[in-house]
Amino acid sequence: MEIADYIVAEDRRLVELALGGDDTAFEYLFNRYRDAIHRLFVQRLGGVNDADDLLQETFVKVYINLGSYRTDYTFGQWVYTIARNTFIDFMRKRQDDLPIDERFASPPASGPTPEESVIRLQQRTQIEHYLERLAPRYRQLVRMRFFDEYSYEEIAAKLALPLGTVKTQIHRAREQMCRMIKKEE
Repeated sequence: MEIADYIVAEDRRLVELALGGDDTAFEYLFNRYRDAIHRLFVQRLGGVNDADDLLQETFVKVYINLGSYRTDYTFGQWVYTIARNTFIDFMRKRQDDLPIDERFASPPASGPTPEESVIRLQQRTQIEHYLERLAPRYRQLVRMRFFDEYSYEEIAAKLALPLGTVKTQIHRAREQMCRMIKKEE
């Protein structure tokens, strides 16, 4: 498969390829969900300390259990469930490791630190800057796919476009954004 084919492939297709031994397909699945799952862990932990380990543990479980994925749910929902359960297990273990007097202490404040808030705002502003420079149809597609997390099929249905057109235009929008980012670097 060409790299462009992996980029526009649906999650279900990438799962099929990964189950067939295509490690590149799994890498693309990982890359699609890595940042969102990592952010989830960082938000729930209040920092980055254990988030990387939990992310790795989550995707090891995803890889091992890939054959049990059922299309009743989106792949993202399935990965999120594994991430949530991994987090719950981690917190239980952490709680069991605490001395009894610390178990009942008030939990640390959940939420980003001031530095993390500034970084997130800067990243969001930068992404919005690039999105605004895209053609309106590309901007809408990128928002639906990556911010609202619609599947390609859902986007095609909502916009009454052929599935192939949706995939092609999202791919072109991503390429344009990449070119803009490289140009400004």
